[in-house]
Amino acid sequence: MKLLVFALTVVSCFASAFAQRPDFNRARTYDVQHYAISVSFDHKKRTVFGDTTVELKPLADGFRIAVLDARDLKFESVTLEGKTEQLVYKTSPGKVTVTLDREYKKDESIKIRFKYSATPKKGIYFVDAKSEKDGISHSDQIWTQGEPEEAHHWFPSFDFPSDKATSETRIRVPKDMTVIGNGKLVGYEVHDDGTKTMHHLMGTPHPTYLVSFVVGIYSEKYEEYNGIPLGIYMYPGTEFMIEKAYGRTRDMLRIHEELTGIGYPFGKYDQTIVANFQFGGMENVTATTMADTEIFLAQTPFLQGLIEDLVAHEIAHSWFGNNVTMNNWAELWLNEGFATFMEAAVREKLYGRSDYIRKIAVNADEVMADEAAKGNPFALFNLNAGNVDKLFDRPAITYSKGSVVVHMLREQVGDENFWKAINIYLTRHRFGNTETPDLIRAMEEASGQKLDWFFEQWVYGTSHPKLSITQRYDEAKKEMVFDISQTQKGRLTPQAFRLPLEVAFLTAPPAGSEADGSPNPLAAAFKTAVLEITQRKQTIRVPVEQKPARVTFDPNARVPLIAIKAQNRER
Repeated sequence: MKLLVFALTVVSCFASAFAQRPDFNRARTYDVQHYAISVSFDHKKRTVFGDTTVELKPLADGFRIAVLDARDLKFESVTLEGKTEQLVYKTSPGKVTVTLDREYKKDESIKIRFKYSATPKKGIYFVDAKSEKDGISHSDQIWTQGEPEEAHHWFPSFDFPSDKATSETRIRVPKDMTVIGNGKLVGYEVHDDGTKTMHHLMGTPHPTYLVSFVVGIYSEKYEEYNGIPLGIYMYPGTEFMIEKAYGRTRDMLRIHEELTGIGYPFGKYDQTIVANFQFGGMENVTATTMADTEIFLAQTPFLQGLIEDLVAHEIAHSWFGNNVTMNNWAELWLNEGFATFMEAAVREKLYGRSDYIRKIAVNADEVMADEAAKGNPFALFNLNAGNVDKLFDRPAITYSKGSVVVHMLREQVGDENFWKAINIYLTRHRFGNTETPDLIRAMEEASGQKLDWFFEQWVYGTSHPKLSITQRYDEAKKEMVFDISQTQKGRLTPQAFRLPLEVAFLTAPPAGSEADGSPNPLAAAFKTAVLEITQRKQTIRVPVEQKPARVTFDPNARVPLIAIKAQNRER
């Protein structure tokens, strides 16, 4: 979804803080296998009528009590599928607890059927039609938003990302309405009352938050990419926006496949606009939902690039999030940081390295501006993840910082090793769940480097390095001397970041260089070195034959998430 060697005392501080890191994983007593969801609606009353069968398997013998997430669902009946006898159940805030007819053994299949109604405050959103004089014209709409934990507002479920299941939806709507759903359209039925039921099947396991549908009157355009159907759903009369907003879709899919070494993981890819959407886009599996207000910004040429980023971001989630999913909400950066990074990676392939660096630099600036304005930064591994309502309150951290950290990881291990590690990570955990240590193992395996220090400071630590540097040229020793102090503060902020900080020196052109025909005399006068910063305070000397005319830190943007105040000191 879119809205970018330590001193011993420092190592000790990290070890103590991270040893106390809480476990945000959710205990399970069963594994959901499949959701079969049938719904119809009363649009005026904002009411949903549901008939959902949850197929699950116990994780241990003696299973008789099934607790599912369900918020404000009014149950008409709870039975085993194919049976008429009512099961005993009770509701509590956000839960329904079902007592089964007997004890079940591990891996036995149990299908619990729920009939219910709801007027959901989240999960399903009803939007009234709007005429052109009121803004963007559209029909009545009904659409879902599941992330982070809104699915249980409209169907009973295990509403947490660690549980993956297949799903199918049967959506009953007026016959002139379009229904966009997850997976393949496997059937439909037209009823005598002027309605129809559209049946979609998503046969690849996915987390509950990706279950979705969109209902409305749409103009449809179909394309293909390597045999994969691509659907684009716009409001009638707005088809002219397709090329402006979505014209690069096939290029972006190709780039993701080339970079990761993994083909598009699913059987189709739809993109649909909706009204009143609270995010820019949502990567519902095979059926991305996007805000119409965002997509229509592509009419303005200088904003078109932002929409390309949005489209690339949601496509990236097909690999990072929908294929390989974070195991808990504290690890949300593994979804969003990578998707935001892939915006830049796509730009690099489409427009060149300089545009990639520009995008990463913009993300880094967002992070530092956010911290300056709001303070109290949290780590990429989010210790506030227990409050799911606040998960997306600081996108500059989860998204922008996540993307910059992925970029710095790429620079640390090297381009070839980085993409090799990404392939290992995505292949090893295909359609599974991961946590940061899984990424660490893949990166270490591909690069041969020990990277615990990198992840401790950039993922589990907060903030970013702030350096005060005093520099001078030692004429007698022919050296540049850097007195470096790190000034960042914070309980989980490293006292001393480990930084391989590149520095470039520009000295005057060698005497006679122009006369001897040197093709680029200024380039010949550049010298680069790496300052291996590991301490809160340290002095580093670099041999330089003559006093530089200019000193530039991090000229290749390898560590862009850094604030440097540098001053010269003559001696």
